Amino acid sequence: MGSVSIVLADDHAMLRYGLRSLLERELDCTVVGEAANGPTAIEMVVQLLPHVLVIDIMMPGMSGLEVIRQVHERAPQTRVVVLSMHADAPFVREALRSGAVGYVLKEAPASEFIQAVREAAQGRHYLSFALTDHALDSSLPQVGTGVDDPYDLLTESERAVFKLAAQGHTSATIARHLSLSTRTVETYRANLLHKLDLHNQTELVRYAIKRGIIPLE
Repeated sequence: MGSVSIVLADDHAMLRYGLRSLLERELDCTVVGEAANGPTAIEMVVQLLPHVLVIDIMMPGMSGLEVIRQVHERAPQTRVVVLSMHADAPFVREALRSGAVGYVLKEAPASEFIQAVREAAQGRHYLSFALTDHALDSSLPQVGTGVDDPYDLLTESERAVFKLAAQGHTSATIARHLSLSTRTVETYRANLLHKLDLHNQTELVRYAIKRGIIPLE
């Protein structure tokens, strides 16, 4: 298909530099844009229409999952490859359901990442070996289908944030309690609200009471 055009979206400039160097050395490709946050990533993709978007799930300004959904809707010809530290099966499944065609762990060999981008550019799917061997053995058939209980989509970290948020704690307090950054907590909160189809704090608390996560006082 000729040279592959790529947009890189990650809030770490050093990582983007490394990925750009790796891609342009190993593939017939051109990195046409770099984004440090979700909204910029969407704007670049819509404007540049690259063959591939490489994105992290944890992005400032907007979660990577929401970026994937919007790119899938507004620039469906762009294939999305997730490069993430999160190996949780529900997390991976949600990314694939949102429109990603590839999911590579940051701990994977560089060869896996290159292969994922190559496969995505050619319209095929790719998952890290660790995911196919362990995390997704029983999950892949469920990709693209509904689930009986959306709560099952939450990762352990999202469930921890959910419980504390339902108790009325602020993002800053939750961040201190879980030893996370406030931005990461806000990303988890946005992700869990989307997965549970909740829209505000009142609905979050009502859902938590209904599931018995917090007591009805």
